[in-house]
Amino acid sequence: MTKIRRPSRTARVLLPAAVAGALLAGCAQADEAPAAGTAAPTGPTVTVTPPPSTASAPSRTAAGTLLVSDFGSDTVTFVDPARGSTGSVRVGTAPYGLALGKDGRAWVATAEGVAVVDTDTRRRLALVPYRTDSGPVTTGEYRGGGMGIALSPDGRRVYVGVNVPGGDGTLEVIDAASAKVVDVVEVGRRPFDVDVSRDGSAVYATNHDSFDVTVVDADSLDARRVEVAPYGTEGGLGSWLKPHYTAVRPSDGKLLLPFEGERLAVVDPATGRVEIESMTANTHQHGATVTPDGTLLAVGTGPIDPSEDRGPSLTVRSPGGVERVYPLDGPHEDVAVSKDGRTAYVTGGFTRDGYWDGISVVDLGSGEVKRLAAGSRPLDVVVL
Repeated sequence: MTKIRRPSRTARVLLPAAVAGALLAGCAQADEAPAAGTAAPTGPTVTVTPPPSTASAPSRTAAGTLLVSDFGSDTVTFVDPARGSTGSVRVGTAPYGLALGKDGRAWVATAEGVAVVDTDTRRRLALVPYRTDSGPVTTGEYRGGGMGIALSPDGRRVYVGVNVPGGDGTLEVIDAASAKVVDVVEVGRRPFDVDVSRDGSAVYATNHDSFDVTVVDADSLDARRVEVAPYGTEGGLGSWLKPHYTAVRPSDGKLLLPFEGERLAVVDPATGRVEIESMTANTHQHGATVTPDGTLLAVGTGPIDPSEDRGPSLTVRSPGGVERVYPLDGPHEDVAVSKDGRTAYVTGGFTRDGYWDGISVVDLGSGEVKRLAAGSRPLDVVVL
């Protein structure tokens, strides 16, 4: 592994306006972030109905199709990895995270509520309103409402992180059968990502603006916060060096959080201990996922400081720490991997300026990258 570089980077939090305006990949809290309102979004709670039988409604969606959340619109889009978009379904304003159940239903965190989509028949079955007051329904990076989302391994519970502009967020627990919120737990600020342990006993909310991960016991809903700040917390909301997305390592259940293409925080959620390993991409990192064999994929969005940092990329890191870095054209946000592990799909939506309406399809063997038009500012992606 390479030696960790630039210890002085802890001081690089707020940059001069002339530099910051040219950046592709910062995540500092903007002064113009909307304030929380007084009324929560309203709407009926719709009980999820059984999907139509295949006899009356033949499948429209082939295995291997991608589903992306259109953060720049109010839809999710189905994408053929070879041909591009094949249709969209309206789900709610500014959809963010996606969670896919074994029954083929996708749960979509929007600014209005959690949408339930039958990916086979391509219908929205429900829109579950949040119990948390997250202010008026808006769009953009700092909007209130759902962000990260995940399903319990048995598919009975849905966990969604709800952003409350200007304050701590919540983790809302949805009963999948009734499509109703049954519990709410306070977490940190802007829960970018939500993950679940392999056995379903714990839920992890990655809180971008409070430099931590909230570990929630799935049974008792007891919660505790673990600070994850390998560069420190200097700068507070103005810092660029905050956690974004988490991957749960299959071998031991530890949490993997990439930072800046330089440091990988490995968190033991049981003890709260954080160990730091070195990385090599030298770029601001967002999305992360891990394959069953423990290979980590991390999305590099671009430089914080163009004079020192490298451009957008995809890092593929073996369980032993060996990395291969694939350069990408323009900022990207999140990543999913094909079932055979040979192809990565990296969304171009990005939470900040510089996004584009498409996906980079990366052949992990040859390194070939193809750009595919898909969706409207596609943020999250899952393989159906």
